[in-house]
Amino acid sequence: MTELVEHGKLFIGGELTDPLGEDVIEVVSPHTEEVIGRVPHASTADVDRAVAAARRAFDEGPWPRMTVEERIAVVSRIKDAIAVRHEEIARSISAQNGSPYSWSVLAQALGAMMVWDAAITVARDFTYEERRGGILGPLLVRREPVGVVAAVVPWNVPQFTAAAKLGPALLAGCTVVLKPSPESPLDSYILADIATEAGLPEGVLSILPADREVSEYLVGHPGVDKVSFTGSVAAGKRVMEVAARNLTRVTLELGGKSAAVILPDADLATAVAGIVPAAWMNNGQACVAQTRILVPRSRYEEIAEAFAAAAGALVVGDPLDPATQVGPLVARRQQQRSLDYIRIGQEEGAKVLSGGGRPAGLDRGWYVEPTLFGGVDNSMRIAREEIFGPVICLLPYGDEAEAHRIANDSDFGLSGSVWTGDVEHGIDFARGVRTGTFNVNTFSLDMLGPFGGYKNSGLGREFGPEGFGEYLEHKMIHLPGGYEGGA
Repeated sequence: MTELVEHGKLFIGGELTDPLGEDVIEVVSPHTEEVIGRVPHASTADVDRAVAAARRAFDEGPWPRMTVEERIAVVSRIKDAIAVRHEEIARSISAQNGSPYSWSVLAQALGAMMVWDAAITVARDFTYEERRGGILGPLLVRREPVGVVAAVVPWNVPQFTAAAKLGPALLAGCTVVLKPSPESPLDSYILADIATEAGLPEGVLSILPADREVSEYLVGHPGVDKVSFTGSVAAGKRVMEVAARNLTRVTLELGGKSAAVILPDADLATAVAGIVPAAWMNNGQACVAQTRILVPRSRYEEIAEAFAAAAGALVVGDPLDPATQVGPLVARRQQQRSLDYIRIGQEEGAKVLSGGGRPAGLDRGWYVEPTLFGGVDNSMRIAREEIFGPVICLLPYGDEAEAHRIANDSDFGLSGSVWTGDVEHGIDFARGVRTGTFNVNTFSLDMLGPFGGYKNSGLGREFGPEGFGEYLEHKMIHLPGGYEGGA
C-alpha cells in the first residue's frame, strides 16, 4: 500500500504559500486505482503571483546579475541533492505514472541528475560575449538571459524534462515558473525542497501543478518571455497559437513515431537486445520510443520470431517491484487508447505476434500487455499515429531505398536507430533519415548534444550548447571605428 502524500501549499517564488483557489488535484495510482496524493490545483491568480515574483526576480533580483560560476554553485547543489535523493524521487514517479522502478531509478531520477550535470558543463564552457570584426568597425556580441520562462512538463518523465528546462534556464540567468502535469505533481515538491535548500534566491523558481486551462493562461501571460513545452503535437500547436499573441519565444519537444531499422547484415541478438528496451521503455510512454521496427523481408520470419519471444518474456506488474519491466499506463484513458489501437491494427489487417490485451492476473490497474504487430504497412494508423503505449509494429522492407522511404514517411522526426554489421554504412544510412536524433547499433540520448525534432516532433532544441542557447538573447554592440580597447 502506497502511503497517501498530501500537500496543502504551492511553491511560489521560493516559498510554500497558501493557494488562492480551493481546487485540489487527486493523484491516482495506475496500479491500485486508488488515490495516493493530493495537492492544490493552481489557479490563474496563482499564476499571476508566480509570474510577478519571477518578473521581479529577473528585473531587480540578484540571480541574473550573478556570475556564471556563482549560478553554477547553486545549481550544483540541486544536482547533488537529486543524486542523494534519487531513490525517493524514483519511487514517487513510479507510484504516480506506472514507470517501472528500475527504469525510474536510471532514467527518471539519475537521468535527471545527469541532465543537470550536463547543463552545468555547457554553461561553464559557453561563450557569452565575443569581439568580432564588423564591416564598419568592431562589434561586441553578447548572449543574455531571455527573461521569465514558463516551463510546462509532461507526466511521463517529469523530473527529466524539468531538468532539461530548468538546468539551462537557471544557469543562463532566467527565472522560471514550472508547471507539472496533474497526473504526476508529487515529485515536484521534492524538487521544491531541494531548490530551497540549494539557496535559489527569492522569486527565481515557482512550481504550479495545474491542468490545461491554467497552462494556457501561463503560456499566454504577458509577463512571460519564453515558453518551453514538452507534450503532444496537438497541445504543442495550441501552445504556439497562444504564445503567438504576445510573440513569446517557444521551444517545443513533441511526439514521435521513431523507426529502428535492422539492415540485412545486422547481428540479430544485438538488435533485439538494443531495440526491445528502446521500444517498450517506460511502458511505451516515451516520445523517443522505437515504435516502428523496419525489417528486411529476407530475414522477416527469423526477426519476427525473436522479437515476439522477447516481448512475451517482458515482466509485467507492480511498478514499484524492482523485477517489473513493464508497468501500468498512467491513466484509464491511456489504457483504453492502447486497447483501441490494438483493435484498429487488427481491423487494418496487421497480425498480433505477441500480447494484444490485458495481462492475465492483473484485473486491477491500467495494464496493457506488451504488444507486437507483424505484417504492418506504413499506411496503417498503428504505424503513423503516436499511440504512447506498449504497442510496437514490425514493418517489412525490400531494399535500403525502401527502408529510407518508410523511415521518412512519417509526420514525425524525433528519434531513430539503425542496426548493421558495418558502422560506417550505418552512419551513411543515418544521414538520409529526416530525424533529430539517430543511433547506430545503440540507443541512447547524450545530454551534451542537441535533442529535438524535425517536422511535427517540435521546434528548437534541448541539451548541449544548442539547447542552452534557447534561453539566451543575442545583442550586438557597435563600437567606434578604430577602437581597440578592452570589452
